Amino acid sequence: MVTNLLRKHFLTDDDWSKQELDTVFEAAFDLKKKFAMREPHRLLQDKTLFSIFFEQSTRTRNSMEAGMTQLGGHAHDLTADKMQISHGEAPKDTAIILSRMGHGIACRNCFYGEGKKYLDEMAKNATVPVMSLQDDVYHPFQGLADLMTIFEHFDKNPKGLKVTVSWAYADTHSKPLSVPQTQILLFPRYGLDVTVAHPKEFPLSKNIVEKAYKNAEAGGGSLKFTNDMDEAFEGAQIVIPKNWGGFGFYDVDYYLQNENACKEEMKSNLEKYHSWICDEKRIKLADKNVKLMHALPADRGHEVTDEVLDNPDISIVFDEAENRLHTAKAIMALTM
Repeated sequence: MVTNLLRKHFLTDDDWSKQELDTVFEAAFDLKKKFAMREPHRLLQDKTLFSIFFEQSTRTRNSMEAGMTQLGGHAHDLTADKMQISHGEAPKDTAIILSRMGHGIACRNCFYGEGKKYLDEMAKNATVPVMSLQDDVYHPFQGLADLMTIFEHFDKNPKGLKVTVSWAYADTHSKPLSVPQTQILLFPRYGLDVTVAHPKEFPLSKNIVEKAYKNAEAGGGSLKFTNDMDEAFEGAQIVIPKNWGGFGFYDVDYYLQNENACKEEMKSNLEKYHSWICDEKRIKLADKNVKLMHALPADRGHEVTDEVLDNPDISIVFDEAENRLHTAKAIMALTM
C-alpha cells in the first residue's frame, strides 16, 4: 500500500503508478463496505472541496458532493457563470485563491483543445490537490469506477479479459474523447485485452493511442483497432458502446481555427453511421456471459437499445455508476 498521496493531483490515471492505483481501489472497496454497513467514516471532517463545473453533470457532481458529505466535509458546487471566471479570471488566480480557502479543487472543463490546459494550469499553481472531473483528454474518475466494477464482476486480477470499447451513434451532442481514451490507457495496465471499434472519421487522439500501446506492453494487456463493430463484439466479455465526437480526426490547432466547419463536417459524418448500435443481434456475437458497461447517460435507442441496457443479466451500468461514489471518496480521502 502507498501512503504518501497527500496533496497529489489527480488529473489522469496515467500519472499514478499501479501501486498507487491499487491503494485507491483498496480504499474504495473498504469505503463501499462501510457505506453498506452504515458505518460513519468522517475522514475529512471540516474540510472543503471546491467543485467547478463548466458543463452539466449527474454522476460526477453528485458522487463528489455526496462523497464529501459522507467523509465529514463539504463540497462547494460552483459553476463558471457564478464566478469571476465568467469575467476572464485566469485559472492560475482561481487556483491560488481557492487553495488558501479550502483543501481540494475539482474541475470539469471538456472544451476541446482547452480543458486539459485549464486543469494543468490550475494544478501548476494550486497548493492543494487538483482533481479532474473530466476534460477534453481524460476522465480519470470514470476510469477508476469502470475498473472497480470489472474487479467486482470478474476478478481482481482480470488479465486476459476481452473488452470491447466501441463508438456508437448518438444525436444528443458530440461527446468528448476522454472516456474511451482513459479506458484504453488504463485497462491494458491491468492485463485486459482491449479492442476499439470506430468509423474511420471518429478516431481517438494519435498521441493517446501511442501511449496506450506502451501501457499495454508494460502491463501485459493488448490493444487493437477495427472499423467493424460486429468484428469487435465477437467473443467480447465486456462491451462498452459509447459515442464520441470526431475531434481526433483534426489537429487541435486546425480545429480551434476552423471550429464551425469542423463541427459541420462531424455532423455530416455522424449521419453515415446510424447502424452503429448495441442491440440484441450484436450482443449475441459476444461471449454468452457478456456484460454491458456505459459511463452514462446512455443515448437509448441510438447507442444501445432498451432491451440490452435494461437486461439485468447483461447490464452492470448502475453498479458502474454507484462506484463513481466510492472511488471518488477514495481519491479525496487519500489526497486531501
